[in-house]
Amino acid sequence: MLAALPKQQSSLLLSEHGHNEDSFVVAMPPSGKALVQSIDIIAPIGNNPRLFGQCAACNALSDIYAMGGQAYTAMNVLSFSSCDTPAEAVQEILLGALDKITEAGAVSCGGHTLESKELRFGLSVTGIVDKNHFAQNKNLREGDVLVLTKPLGTGVLATGIRGKWDGCQEAEAELFSHAVRLNAHAAGIIQKFRLEAATDITGFGLIGHCLEMAKASRAAIELFSRSIPFMRFAEEYAKNGLIPKRCYDNRRFAAPHVYIENGVPELTAALCHDPQTSGGLLLAVPENKLEAVCAALEDGSDRAYRIGRVLAPSPNSPAISLTA
Repeated sequence: MLAALPKQQSSLLLSEHGHNEDSFVVAMPPSGKALVQSIDIIAPIGNNPRLFGQCAACNALSDIYAMGGQAYTAMNVLSFSSCDTPAEAVQEILLGALDKITEAGAVSCGGHTLESKELRFGLSVTGIVDKNHFAQNKNLREGDVLVLTKPLGTGVLATGIRGKWDGCQEAEAELFSHAVRLNAHAAGIIQKFRLEAATDITGFGLIGHCLEMAKASRAAIELFSRSIPFMRFAEEYAKNGLIPKRCYDNRRFAAPHVYIENGVPELTAALCHDPQTSGGLLLAVPENKLEAVCAALEDGSDRAYRIGRVLAPSPNSPAISLTA
């Protein structure tokens, strides 16, 4: 299966692909940089293995981008049943991942496989970041505007696709049109404008990740329900009950810390907990940088949805308010 994969060329790679070495040797990052490392593994979404590989890679790389870093090296982590999974499908998954690793400017350094009944794939990623500046959950400031770069809905759409619901082929195209987009440009915006706080929206949903930031920063967040974007088919599928179990789990966990204002549609409130795969970045932007940051995001073909703001906390106020 691996023999058919192209050999990536990179000036950073000091060892060779073709001799079954035990490890890959890569040149050190430039001075003034720090390493940033993460790992993420997901189950398949959709029916196209190449796109699944791309999506899983984007999902894992996003952890690096959320801190304003750049991807440096990546290692594949794959579990599958060698009896039940066609070799061609495994090759396509790995090729899809390599597509995005290469697009990210990183070096693919092999990886590890596990025998398992269930197919899972992801990356262990090492990135580099300015050691004197990187975004963190804990750096929200009162008055910051929250800007989201992708719409929500991958969990609901994936549920409809698996159930072969009406319009599932179009829904799959919609899902992957967002999920295979790298968050690299938004990471560059973090550095260019010296943004201090950011996260990526993944499995805990929009509210779950906002809650992490609010708690870490000892701040409160107001989300504007009318400004939160959803993918095509997300609201339609949710109305038909195609809501993943993880969405309900997320909502139960966050409920003690969330206030939902009268007038917020129940469907909107539910979708704010939808678990995302390869979701967008959520950037906390000071008011005096807002217009420039939004323009720069859109110049790079990212979206800039202004979905909320950071408030000063008070003893009796919830961490997250979803307002009409």
